[in-house]
Amino acid sequence: MAVNDVEGVGTPQHPWILTTPPGKSELEPYRDLDASPPASVVQVGSTQLRYHLPPVLQALGLAEVEHNARNNRMRAL
Repeated sequence: MAVNDVEGVGTPQHPWILTTPPGKSELEPYRDLDASPPASVVQVGSTQLRYHLPPVLQALGLAEVEHNARNNRMRAL
């Protein structure tokens, strides 16, 4: 799927509209920056999944995260 094929802007009011690989269901992911802690939210039907944003941002190359036993820091890139 090309980036231009994605509807929405990724906010709670205007989530991205994506289709599952088999094409049978729609999912609506968005970033909820007002949540505590900020979250990446995926809505599929009535099911809602929430993930902390630091691991997602790291995977996307948008943040550096330390992985020490405790007192980890994050830096946005």
